[in-house]
Amino acid sequence: MARRIPPALGIAMPLAWLLYFFRLDAIGLVGPDEPRYASIAREMARSGDWITPRLWGSGWFEKPVLLYWMSGAAFRVGLGPDLAPRLPVALMTAGFLVFYWWILKREFGCRAAWLATFILGTCAGWIVFSQVGTTDLPVTATFSAAMLLALPWIARRETRFLPMAAALLGFAVLAKSLPPLALAAPIALRWRWWRDLLRWRVVLPFVVVAAPWHVLCYLRNGRVFLDTLFVEHQFGRFTSDALGHPQPRIFYLPVLAGLLLPWSPLLVGLARRAAYRDMRRLFLLVWFLFGLLFFTMSVNKLAGYVLPLVPAAAALMAVALDEAPNTGRPGDGSRNSCATLICCALALVVFPAATPILPDAVAMGLSRAPRPAFHWTWFLPVAVAAGVWMLEGRKLRLAATVLVAAGAGAGMIYLKLTAAPELNRVGSARGLWQEIAGRAGEVCVDNIDRRWRYGLNYYSVTPLPECSELARPLRLVQAGGAPPHLE
Repeated sequence: MARRIPPALGIAMPLAWLLYFFRLDAIGLVGPDEPRYASIAREMARSGDWITPRLWGSGWFEKPVLLYWMSGAAFRVGLGPDLAPRLPVALMTAGFLVFYWWILKREFGCRAAWLATFILGTCAGWIVFSQVGTTDLPVTATFSAAMLLALPWIARRETRFLPMAAALLGFAVLAKSLPPLALAAPIALRWRWWRDLLRWRVVLPFVVVAAPWHVLCYLRNGRVFLDTLFVEHQFGRFTSDALGHPQPRIFYLPVLAGLLLPWSPLLVGLARRAAYRDMRRLFLLVWFLFGLLFFTMSVNKLAGYVLPLVPAAAALMAVALDEAPNTGRPGDGSRNSCATLICCALALVVFPAATPILPDAVAMGLSRAPRPAFHWTWFLPVAVAAGVWMLEGRKLRLAATVLVAAGAGAGMIYLKLTAAPELNRVGSARGLWQEIAGRAGEVCVDNIDRRWRYGLNYYSVTPLPECSELARPLRLVQAGGAPPHLE
């Protein structure tokens, strides 16, 4: 007799496809980083040199090589210029969620695992970074998998997963260099067992994964590789504002709340001190808080830096939600958890509210984007909140959580369908290149913003010349924050 597919799995699979793979190429590559990383990967695939990252002919050592290998392999199998940089990241996103469910089921039970997977898989930060070919999601997936595999050792000194955890930490180093090693400091909670971490069967997998590329790249490129990767872009990012990303100390508090939307209200459930008598939950909490402190101390701050803290937060929120009483009577102790889930449902309003202003926020910055005008779709989260209240009343907490997750998925699909054309126009150079590709030999570039310059270079393959170096009949110019245009 065939085994019945669990209802949660039957919902999770199509939801994951819609969130991570549906219209993955609806918007061209955006920002300064995504086209640069994709250009490096494409050059690796073309040249067959998988050691030295090169950007338009010159060595580029700002980041390690894992993302370039992933995207380069996608170019090699024939994926196009928009899917090759993004599909490997989306696949890693979905694969990590399967692992996340498995390890949390093993440690905290099936319902807590489903709650955590739906929370993480549908939070805004996880979805957004799964759609772009940057290093934030690869380092988050590899580092978080390593930390989660340490849970059995933290709880019971069970060491069989430590070699795999060490190998994954090595991949995290290949994704973003030294920060994953610093973020792994919560392992010291079990300092009395430190000898377990120094056994050859644990150290060797990390060295085998992380060391060879660093050694080979140094041998081929010399001191400039070490100075750029470590001195300038590791220690320099932490201590100096020379790279242009300084932010106030409290920057990451609203950022984390935004990354966790619509689930941010569940953070209030982490305040119970008694819950942290469990070493596994204490480990997750220290992972979250230490990472927040570490990135807060850094001079340079970007939203994607704290993405590796989100899986720990989602797991803590899910376990707290799973343990909260649920007797089905609104007047008893279950009302707090019901109220927070209702708040999560109401927070879904962020999707219809953000959709019309998102293109302006991308083009000019969130602070300069206009306030959203009221639209009837703002009332839809009220219906979700009513459904949550009814399901909680029937002691169906997982179903209530899935309903909010489905609302988040619907919000993201609405955003993709509605905002994608305008986002492609104001945020990506793909449409600009399609406009000028037929007469590229007549065009030169006159001092346009770097995110447009990098994107244009990516889609043109051979960068267009600067007008100051080679004047041509048509000049590509830019005024203010508007997209560049031909003169």
